[in-house]
Amino acid sequence: MSGAPVQPNEAGAPADAGGSAETLVRLRRAGVVAVLRGPDAERTLRGIDALVARGVGAVEVTFCTPDTAVVIEQARAAHGDNLLVGAGTIRTSGEVEAAFAAGAEFLVSPGTRPEITRAMLATGRLSLSGALTPSEVMLAAELGVHVIKLFPAALGGPAYLRSLRGPFADIDLVPTGGVSVDNLADWLSAGAPFVGAGRELCSTADLAAERFDVIEERARRFVAAARAACAPS
Repeated sequence: MSGAPVQPNEAGAPADAGGSAETLVRLRRAGVVAVLRGPDAERTLRGIDALVARGVGAVEVTFCTPDTAVVIEQARAAHGDNLLVGAGTIRTSGEVEAAFAAGAEFLVSPGTRPEITRAMLATGRLSLSGALTPSEVMLAAELGVHVIKLFPAALGGPAYLRSLRGPFADIDLVPTGGVSVDNLADWLSAGAPFVGAGRELCSTADLAAERFDVIEERARRFVAAARAACAPS
């Protein structure tokens, strides 16, 4: 990808809406997105291997991780269609371009800044921007994001998501921050299409200490909890 900003199509909509829709279907099916803030590329990639080994189907590699683009590229090459790889903690247009160039299949920002959100949407990738209050949700929706990241979700819990679903029943709200194995089912029953899980699933400390067996066990439990919550009653 060149250094020029990605441009939207003439209608202002993402250039690859079909691809975005397919990615959303796959994220719903995955149930859980592992959010990684790794200490370096090598240990982050080994952590991704551990997650995939236990059934995690989607990861968000944050720009807090050194060599984020390298991790995204190599994770996609290693796992192919078995894993959706996104880029997170996007705060600048330069990070949007870097994530797109690396092949990130979805883009996530912790908040909603119109210029960043528009740049994300212009790539055609599934785009999630962060919101917490009703006004922030309305702003993100007006900008046309595909999914709104409810962050930090721990401040309100599943009850808060359920309340937001009242006026915003037509908007996908995905909680990140405070999602655990114990409350995952509560988030899904409150209306989340899927969840983002960070240190509760794959912490920076575990990656740094190379506790990949711990990561595998947590991944197994998260995947099992998501499948149980989504199983027909």
